[in-house]
Amino acid sequence: MITYFYWIAVIAIAMAFMFFLGRADKWRSGLIAALVVFVIGWAAYFFHFQQVFVKHYGGVMSITVPPGQFHIAATWKDDHLWIENYEPKTNTCHFKEYSRGNLLQGTVTIKNCNPLLPDTMPAGTAAQQ
Repeated sequence: MITYFYWIAVIAIAMAFMFFLGRADKWRSGLIAALVVFVIGWAAYFFHFQQVFVKHYGGVMSITVPPGQFHIAATWKDDHLWIENYEPKTNTCHFKEYSRGNLLQGTVTIKNCNPLLPDTMPAGTAAQQ
């Protein structure tokens, strides 16, 4: 929800620049100022606020699991999100970091991972818990 408030605020500030500079017959300056506000707001969101909003304030974020992989787990390390996926074709687990702005992304690959998926467990072990 805070993500929506952020974007409403960025758009309102950009429109205020256009409105007040437009009333002073400086439409070109107003349009340039609005564009600068919008670009700075987008960059601040993408490179800083997105994961902070999601982790601390219930923001909105979407991640797609790559084709051919199964999602296993997700965890936070500071303000960076780590996603674990399993790829059955190669029998590997992939930990992928989603950092702010996607600039410093780490990847860890575990070979012969073999997570305990229901179809790979021996018969009768699932009922013995």
